Amino acid sequence: MGELRGRMALDWNDLQFCLAVARDGTVSAAAKKLGVDHATIIRRIDRLERDIGAKLFARRKTGYQLTDAGRRAAAMAETIESQIRGGQAEISGGAARLAGTVRIGAPDGFGSFFLAPRLGPLADKHPELQLELVATARLFSLSKREADIAISLALPREGRIFGRKLVDYRLFLYASRDYLAKRGGIETRDDIKSRRLIGYIPELLFTPELDYLPQILPGFSAQFRSANLIAQLEAALAGLGIAMLPRFLAQKFDTLIPVLPEVISITRGFYLLMHADGRDSPQIRAVAEHIYAAVEAEKALFLDPP
Repeated sequence: MGELRGRMALDWNDLQFCLAVARDGTVSAAAKKLGVDHATIIRRIDRLERDIGAKLFARRKTGYQLTDAGRRAAAMAETIESQIRGGQAEISGGAARLAGTVRIGAPDGFGSFFLAPRLGPLADKHPELQLELVATARLFSLSKREADIAISLALPREGRIFGRKLVDYRLFLYASRDYLAKRGGIETRDDIKSRRLIGYIPELLFTPELDYLPQILPGFSAQFRSANLIAQLEAALAGLGIAMLPRFLAQKFDTLIPVLPEVISITRGFYLLMHADGRDSPQIRAVAEHIYAAVEAEKALFLDPP
């Protein structure tokens, strides 16, 4: 553990304060969660930093950002926390209670339209578990603790990241019923070239897996662009044009009609990622297993024809 080795007199209570700030990002949020005042949090972290002999946080205007030593300290605290809860369950003969915060980072479409409506049973089963879902079009750094679990469109090439395929999903072209009624039906791929296309802003793509428009219509670009998939969906629903949308998202809307589904489709994959330091945490593991099970139970949403 680097700086943490050889310092055997660390106070578990101080480590708890470090973990709370690491999870919540600000002293005020951690203080509210722990039921103490702002000054207590700062005093405990200062003492822990003196005991360890290293800075655990970089103080920013936007909050407290973990240093490398801080990430190791937070990982140690999570391990101790898990062992304490497991010991309590073993002594009492019951199941370990899951508590604390687990943050999930996910693409906007998957996070908002699939995952958010399916977290209720997990929250009901573990009322002390706090779930945070960051559903947005970006990459999440697990090593910097931007998320405990990340849903990605590709496996990482480096780092201490554990990844597993979650599911493949299919994308098709969709247009609103009104748009097709006004502009006429589409019989061939060439017919699409005279219609307005909806897609991503190329220079703002957060992953190359989303750059699929050149694959279906080489040399053509979208006339309406957004870095947000939900904005593209809303534009298609409003009759602005034709959009390439995931099947699991578009199937929720009866007014969206698939365009040439037998001719044009693309397959991509979702991967569930966890950092090696956190993958054995009971609460993180429980959330990950819930996501796996939810996807497995409804695979048809992702893979069936429209």
